[in-house]
Amino acid sequence: MIERIYTVTEFNRILKISIEENQTFREIFLKGEISNITYYKSGHLYFSLKDKESQIKCVAFNYKMKRIMEDLKEGDSVKIFCDMGVYEARGEIQALVRHVERESELGELFKKLELLKESMRIKGYFDSEHKRRLPKYPKNIGIVTSYTGAALQDMIKTLRKRDNRINIYVYGAKVQGTGSEDEIVRGIEVLNKISELDFIVAGRGGGSIEDLWSFNSEKVAMAFYNSKKPIISAVGHETDTLLSDLTADIRASTPTQAMEISIPEKKELQKKIAELEKAVTKSMFLKLKNCEKELERVRGNYFIRHYNRELEKYSNELMTLENNLNRAAENFIGRKKMDLQLRIERIISLNPMKILESGYSITEFKGKNLKDIEEIKSGDEVTVKLKSGAFKACVKEIV
Repeated sequence: MIERIYTVTEFNRILKISIEENQTFREIFLKGEISNITYYKSGHLYFSLKDKESQIKCVAFNYKMKRIMEDLKEGDSVKIFCDMGVYEARGEIQALVRHVERESELGELFKKLELLKESMRIKGYFDSEHKRRLPKYPKNIGIVTSYTGAALQDMIKTLRKRDNRINIYVYGAKVQGTGSEDEIVRGIEVLNKISELDFIVAGRGGGSIEDLWSFNSEKVAMAFYNSKKPIISAVGHETDTLLSDLTADIRASTPTQAMEISIPEKKELQKKIAELEKAVTKSMFLKLKNCEKELERVRGNYFIRHYNRELEKYSNELMTLENNLNRAAENFIGRKKMDLQLRIERIISLNPMKILESGYSITEFKGKNLKDIEEIKSGDEVTVKLKSGAFKACVKEIV
């Protein structure tokens, strides 16, 4: 029998090739309980998968690219899809994870949640057109959270530090466990009835996904969506997006951040006011200087300096024009009077009564002046008008 002697490196390489190229160890499912889980900033996830009798090391390189959930924790029951590999430097067999699926009841809840999310997305509950902006300078805000939680104290502390003039209305509500969904909804409804509130913050501090699940319920999400006042979803988590985050007007990663993004810092406002005051003062100073220059320019104007003389000159010209106008008006009126008199005399001369005064008469037949002898015949009755009156006559004969 030939004795085979390998270095450790050689043997580990043979072991690696034997396992990783063997189809038996590719694309397999393993299930068990997570332990020793660590998410690294490099983007890799390491944990062990164990059952009652044994365990195996697991690694998910670039777990975010594989859409592996970011809230896995000790004790979670999961099913993984993986290939088996060998970490050659240590001679350790490990599962190269492609996908992780929760095997617990929570896993079923995630499936239902995804279906609910898709349904609400289709109905437009997440659309940006429904999102409202927060008031720029709020005076009164409402908070829905637990009275006993650290989140409330953090929010109050942050708010007082930024601007201690703002009034706070707090509705104490359970934020996890049985009945918490109804209390969160009730809190949002109650605060919406306070007219002076500028906006509402509803949330809680961090915790496991089970602790945060109330904010994944449909009734809580719809309470955020139906809020008449702008509302911030402020739940202490960053890895997952909760349903309330999607229906709220604003999402904050923590309750503290909710205060930071919604409350302007008083010191910064005072600084801006001081800067504006300085800018306005400078602008007014420049404007005043320009006015002074303009005044000096006007003072040197020839017409301003000789105002009285120019005024007297224009007054004399005005008097001359006035006299000329009066004479022209008198001449015009005189000519018009003469013309009117001539017209009157002409009209008077054409008056038929003037003719009668000269001994003439006017003969009418059937109400019209008689102009032609052929208009009448013997026996016709005519009217003869004289200066002093009129009389009827009968035509005896046409001559």
